[in-house]
Amino acid sequence: MSSLNQVYVLKLYVAANTPNSARALKALKEILEQQFPGIYTLTVIDVTKNPQAAEDDKILVTPTLAKDLPPPRRKIVGDLSDRERVLMSLDLLNKERDP
Repeated sequence: MSSLNQVYVLKLYVAANTPNSARALKALKEILEQQFPGIYTLTVIDVTKNPQAAEDDKILVTPTLAKDLPPPRRKIVGDLSDRERVLMSLDLLNKERDP
């Protein structure tokens, strides 16, 4: 399957509306809209409201971004402000779409 047909399934685990969580969400949305417009789903999970989801996915700190699809599953922790680090950590750097 080519990257143009690929859908990226992501989960962002946050702890309420902390500054780090807000920064991570803003940075992530910018990356996704610039590089993967229309080909991703993002679920934001507040671990203070849904601790079971964090436990199920073994999330120990927030914010944590998890890429479920395409395999392999990857995670990155932090405010996601370093675009290249986010793309490399999630194995997305070579899959960017041409602008």
